[in-house]
Amino acid sequence: MPVVRGKNIEPLFTAEQIAERNRSMAVDIANGPTKDLLVIAVLKGSFIFAADLIRSLHDSGLAPEVEFITLSSYGRGTVSQGVRIIKDIDSDVKDRDVLLIDDILESGRTLLFAKELMYERGARNVTIAVLLDKSVKREEKLEADYVGFECPDYFVVGYGMDVNYAFRELPFVGVVTGDA
Repeated sequence: MPVVRGKNIEPLFTAEQIAERNRSMAVDIANGPTKDLLVIAVLKGSFIFAADLIRSLHDSGLAPEVEFITLSSYGRGTVSQGVRIIKDIDSDVKDRDVLLIDDILESGRTLLFAKELMYERGARNVTIAVLLDKSVKREEKLEADYVGFECPDYFVVGYGMDVNYAFRELPFVGVVTGDA
């Protein structure tokens, strides 16, 4: 079990499993609606997954334009819940096929907001690719079109995902299991 910054990190999905799944998803995406494709990575957690998936898309014969959006969920418990845009995209999505890429689909609030926003702006088609689908936490009626892995109900780190800004650099997705 790897030890990182004094913490045991138990791998859940290895770098090799992730790379293979990215290649497979890229083929599926390339065979889907991809006319004038705009890929929008939802930051911050998706940055490594998005980069690897986009390179796999290129290897599958696609040359999409790439954008980034930063969204923030706010509100917990009985407080009104919403999503706000921290950094918006610059591209026009009107009449384009949009692929939203995110690290994990959990409650569904953020990705539902992003999907509806792209349709409101005139996107022809909006699909979603996520590395992890944690369906046990779903609050919104939303499913990803492309899923890397079903994720058990663990708090995961690595491959772009963090806890207090740590562990993003890990080449695998893992679970912090305690001190070394």
